[in-house]
Amino acid sequence: AQVAESGGGLVQPGGSLRLSCATSGITFNYYVISWVRQFPGKEREKFSCISLNDGSTYYADSVKGRFTISGDNTKNTVYLQMNNLQFEDTAVYYCNAHAVSDLEPPCQYYSRPDYSGQGTQVTVSS
Repeated sequence: AQVAESGGGLVQPGGSLRLSCATSGITFNYYVISWVRQFPGKEREKFSCISLNDGSTYYADSVKGRFTISGDNTKNTVYLQMNNLQFEDTAVYYCNAHAVSDLEPPCQYYSRPDYSGQGTQVTVSS
């Protein structure tokens, strides 16, 4: 099984990008997909996630109102629509897949992923 990100690139402040997290080899609706980003020289930030069994989502304050996460179970893909991008959004973006635990906590409480992608660079620059 694997997950793979795509859709990163260079965008001007205020612009938009849509990232994709394509999954294969997993039972899509039994997973949580989280997005984390690695800022240069800083720790990773988990900023959004989705529980694919019920569609519940989470957004960190840093992206709330600008980013939207969604899942398409016909394509086994999770999307991250990023609008109004700012300089501080520049980072490498990773998607992680977490098998849903028996307790089914909210998606933001999943930590160690079962599968991680290689990341896609997002650069916001004028």
